[in-house]
Parts: sequence; structure tokens; C-alpha cells
Amino acid sequence: MTSPSAHAPASPVSGNAVAIKNFAFSPATLKVKAGTTVTWTNQDTDAHTVTSTGSGGPLHSPALATHATYRYTFTKPGTYHYLCTIHPFMTASVEVTR
Repeated sequence: MTSPSAHAPASPVSGNAVAIKNFAFSPATLKVKAGTTVTWTNQDTDAHTVTSTGSGGPLHSPALATHATYRYTFTKPGTYHYLCTIHPFMTASVEVTR
């Protein structure tokens, strides 16, 4: 399996699901319309979180065990960056459009 260059920007992917696997969020950039509920599913054996970067962000999941899910409905356009607080190198974003 090849991985994109760390310097190449990830292309946004449309949909409403994010897989947490191999210590990464997939896709790294998800593009949705306002009103979409996104579901994250942990497919790793280690626990992970979905937590907004910076203060005041809307994403605050508990530690997700294997196969656990977290859902959030995005109502306002914008770019929402998030990470796993247990493994801070795991970062991703959701781009919300009208």
C-alpha cells in the first residue's frame, strides 16, 4: 500500500463516514453539506477520540473502544479540524459547505 507524500494536500472526499484505522482518520479531509451527520467508527484495537483542535470546537467524543462510533451533525459551514487526544499525531478535518 502506498501513502501520499506528507507534503501533498489530501483531496477532500465526500460522504458521511470516517474510519479510524491504522492510527489515522480516513479520509483525512471529509467534505459535507450543512445538516449532515458524520459517523466516526474506530476500527483499531487501541482507543481513540474525535476532539476539535483549539478551544470551543464542537467535537468531543469519549475514548472510543474497538468498533465504537461517534456521531456529530454539522449545522454551520466552515472547516472543522480535529485530532485524537490519545494520539495527537492523528489529525483530520471536515469541510462543511451550504
